[in-house]
Amino acid sequence: MKRPSFDDIYMQLAEQLALRSHCVKMKVGAVLTKDTRIISLGYNGPPAGTHNCDEEWPETGCLRDSKGSCSLALHAEQNAILYAARNKVDMESTTLYVTLAPCIACARVIYSIGIKKLIYKNSYAEYKGIGTEEGVEFLKKFGIEVLKYEQPAMDDGRYK
Repeated sequence: MKRPSFDDIYMQLAEQLALRSHCVKMKVGAVLTKDTRIISLGYNGPPAGTHNCDEEWPETGCLRDSKGSCSLALHAEQNAILYAARNKVDMESTTLYVTLAPCIACARVIYSIGIKKLIYKNSYAEYKGIGTEEGVEFLKKFGIEVLKYEQPAMDDGRYK
């Protein structure tokens, strides 16, 4: 049996973290690493101590804001970054694994905090029905390495 790569391990962990989300619409997980070590984890959902959408509004999810997004939820990458910041963890030159490509707002935070590499699995643009992967394009434009993760099929390549 072939040993899994760290990319495979961290993306699988992000997928497992996503299952903890209370979001009714989309479950997203994130893993923040530095030098092959996990420094923070996150998944999307309301801030601790507020509502759990799947319990409070199981049919529809939480209320929507003026742009049609969740009014309560923090994104998975926001949760991972905020936890690391709250615990004074240095995030300079880290790698972020996330199951859904970042929105433009999260991309600005990712860039500003010093994350140098992003590996994402699914398209935010497809999920939202928009024409471009705004967050990914923003990060690439400003020198962040961005890779789309592809589940390994036996032994072949992982990235497009």
